[in-house]
Amino acid sequence: MEDRSLKVLEFNKIIEKVSEYAITSSAKELVFALTPYDTIFEVEKKLKETEEALDLLITKSNPPFEGFFDVKEGIERAKKGGMLSISQILRVGGMLKASRRFKDYINRRDDEKPHELLEDLIDILTPLKKLEDTIEISIVSEEEISDRASSTLSSIRRNLKEKNSSVRDKINSIVRSNAKYLQDSLYTMRGDRYVLPVKAEYKGQVPGLVHDQSSTGATLFIEPMSLVNLNNEIKELKLKEKAEIERILMELSNKVYEEIDTIESNYKILTELDFIFAKAKYSSSINGICPTVSDDRSFDIIQGRHPLIDPKVVVPSDVYLGKEFNTLMITGPNTGGKTVTLKTVGLIHLMALSGILIPAKDASSIGFFKEIFADIGDEQSIEQSLSTFSSHMTNIVRIMENASDSSLVLFDEIGSGTDPVEGAALAIAILDSLRERKAKLIATTHYSELKGYALRTEGIENASVEFDVETLRPTYRLLIGVPGKSNAFEISKRLGLKEEVINKAKNNISSENLKFEDLIRDLQEKSILANRDAREAKKLKIDAEEVKKKYEEKLKKLDEVRDKAYSEARREAKEIISKAKDEADEILKAMRELEKLGIAQGGRARLEEERKKLKDSLEKKESDLYKEKENQGEAITKVTLGMDAYLPSLNQNVIIITMPDNKGEVQVEAGIMKINVKLKDLRLVKGSSNKKEKKKRELKLNLKAVESRVDLRGMDAEEACFKTDKYLDEAYLANLGEVTIVHGKGTGILRKAITNMLKKHPHVKSYRLGEYGEGGDGVTIAILK
Repeated sequence: MEDRSLKVLEFNKIIEKVSEYAITSSAKELVFALTPYDTIFEVEKKLKETEEALDLLITKSNPPFEGFFDVKEGIERAKKGGMLSISQILRVGGMLKASRRFKDYINRRDDEKPHELLEDLIDILTPLKKLEDTIEISIVSEEEISDRASSTLSSIRRNLKEKNSSVRDKINSIVRSNAKYLQDSLYTMRGDRYVLPVKAEYKGQVPGLVHDQSSTGATLFIEPMSLVNLNNEIKELKLKEKAEIERILMELSNKVYEEIDTIESNYKILTELDFIFAKAKYSSSINGICPTVSDDRSFDIIQGRHPLIDPKVVVPSDVYLGKEFNTLMITGPNTGGKTVTLKTVGLIHLMALSGILIPAKDASSIGFFKEIFADIGDEQSIEQSLSTFSSHMTNIVRIMENASDSSLVLFDEIGSGTDPVEGAALAIAILDSLRERKAKLIATTHYSELKGYALRTEGIENASVEFDVETLRPTYRLLIGVPGKSNAFEISKRLGLKEEVINKAKNNISSENLKFEDLIRDLQEKSILANRDAREAKKLKIDAEEVKKKYEEKLKKLDEVRDKAYSEARREAKEIISKAKDEADEILKAMRELEKLGIAQGGRARLEEERKKLKDSLEKKESDLYKEKENQGEAITKVTLGMDAYLPSLNQNVIIITMPDNKGEVQVEAGIMKINVKLKDLRLVKGSSNKKEKKKRELKLNLKAVESRVDLRGMDAEEACFKTDKYLDEAYLANLGEVTIVHGKGTGILRKAITNMLKKHPHVKSYRLGEYGEGGDGVTIAILK
């Protein structure tokens, strides 16, 4: 990808914004080196990585990067066998801790969706808990070794503390006894030694070593002779402390060296994760989505937004190319949004091809282009003596030398800067030449000749930016299918130009041209309606497919639960049968032994006794089983149609569908079966009631019971989405037209999760952020169907 296109399309500004989310300088280097990838496989993989990271941000909050710093310099030093500094070792420990915590962060439960690419990457991380603990015990901060690092260091520091205490006691005594000779009644330090500020004229009164004097010479800093030995001992202890600290650092450095390959691997993986999550965090800030990548280089950007324009004012555009036509000709007034549309298409492609999610709606797709060329803006140069036309032609010549069937070419005001007739003819020739190479083209123009060229040429489609004649302002909406209509007469009339002047101007234009302008207006109105209907139909189709997929997944889970329940029941039944068989075998064995004893010896009586014991055992088990089931609920005294009941013999809840007959039996519905049972065998289910009556009461009370707003603040993303889904069901049943979802501002992750859910929710027609007075960005307003 050529550097000039990256600069013209302002890709560097996107890179700068992404880099703000990177934690380490190494990850920032990866961000600043980011350019579009060379193969479609790489593009799809990198987009998938970013999407997985964004999903983790939404469902699990921020990843565990706490304590992770750039340790590249420390690793390089350790590889050479050098001694690391305290801060370097501490940062290695922080990196190892982040590596271990990432294992727990990515570990998913059965009900969570997989993140295969990131799971594979994090699986390579190798925790070094022993080294991590050793570093944590040994180092307190980036400047201090802990007393626990070694017993020798602890002993030295304890002695040092005692010596310092003795010196302070002694020097305080000396200060009091020599107060009249001192400038101030206090002691101070010079070169790690305790000294007294003695007046110069009394230096002979305080025997000791002179270490320093004041700038005026009036004060001498003298170390009393009685402290010299104690100060020497303190100095010696400090030298021992320093030597022990160096020994500890060397020992820790050697331990780092022993694991240097694993440490370096962990660091590279964490740096890559930092890079991936930086892209994901930026994608979250622009409400990015993961597009599909078309290898045929067609694309369909739905509601695409320029990521560098304020989200509150940016106007989304639908732009598609490559199926019915390969060239798009955009016309319209100045400042109408033509150039922004070009830059939006180019920048969105650069972002997606670099693995960054794009600011568009779901189901958008981009084309895989190896080169994107852009001739946008007036780059005339006084130094190079280039006019506007010459500057454009220089770029166009370079583009035509390099463009191919794998290129996307963007022209802004093609052929401008010279005679309109010659410029239009030259523009047509350039477009034809590039179309022969099968390049994908988008061009903007003011020339009417190019509108006609697009209308009569197969493979080229006209488009225009909409202009509101009533307000004399552009709407910035892109309308594909019709060329831009000249609004000069309407604008002039609205601005106050007299009717007679406008009529004279119309007389100077041929009737064919006027008819052509009217035709454009009719086409424009029809195109707006057709595009709107097509987009809504496509959205409804996508929503329907999502609902179908959702319920297929639910059905699959139900089948799995059912199969698991059947399997568990069969296992328990097998255990019961096996146990009963073993017990029966024991009894039969005893019975055979009794028969051998004979009737005369009382064998028959004992035989009957064992048979009775077996019968009583089976009856007791059966009785206990039914008693346990019957105790699960109270007997039913009052029957209402549709009420829930529990049938112990089936171990299942049922619904009563008939009143008791003269035999005391009722008909119940158990799943797909309808059976007759005794009313006395049924048990009341706690909280049961007549379902039909309950439903009627709910429908009557819903309008009053369901509030028009739900507050999600303080919840995590998963809990908030569950509560919102349930609330929308209740609000839909209550026929509420509009509801307010309060999620707060915060980091925006909760808002992102709610927005993603609302996109696919079957009850939601549309949604928007709150306005001033409604809660602003802290709430989302959902319009229900």
